Amino acid sequence: MTLALVRHGRTAWNLERRLQGRSDIELDAHGELQADAAGRLLARAQWGSVITSPLTRAAQTAAILGSHLDVGEPVFEAGLLERDFGEAEGMSVAEAAERWPGGDFPGSETAEELAARSGAVLAALLASGGTAVVVSHGVFLRAGIEAVTGATCPRILNGQVVLLERVAGRPCARFVEQ
Repeated sequence: MTLALVRHGRTAWNLERRLQGRSDIELDAHGELQADAAGRLLARAQWGSVITSPLTRAAQTAAILGSHLDVGEPVFEAGLLERDFGEAEGMSVAEAAERWPGGDFPGSETAEELAARSGAVLAALLASGGTAVVVSHGVFLRAGIEAVTGATCPRILNGQVVLLERVAGRPCARFVEQ
């Protein structure tokens, strides 16, 4: 199985550097362009399906990607939801870091819980065979990649594509340049 992991396109909250988490925010015009560029990039290969988080920003990205691919309608997967940031959700990243320097936001999904959840979802998708484009969220994807590969993953930008596949029997991730 090869997965093309795509972080959704930009939203107004991304531009403002706010923690979105489970808040259902739409793409902005620039985010739509990012999704379109990722779709053109992914159209260079054959994909079996598009699987997406049900949050609007991811679903919009998946629909735009799908317009470039011959895969049918995107499939929604609730397991691909972004981390729940609890009381920090909607705050600027700087304010949340100042109030809770360790990232332990009251009422949030812990980093450990996220790593376990995202790693399990990506590992299951990777083991399922075939190819898929998976649209999700930056914190979710980064935690999942690190859990599955055991390697540090840098920040994933909006609209960026990361291939996750098995190389010599081990999960390996690599960023794709547009």
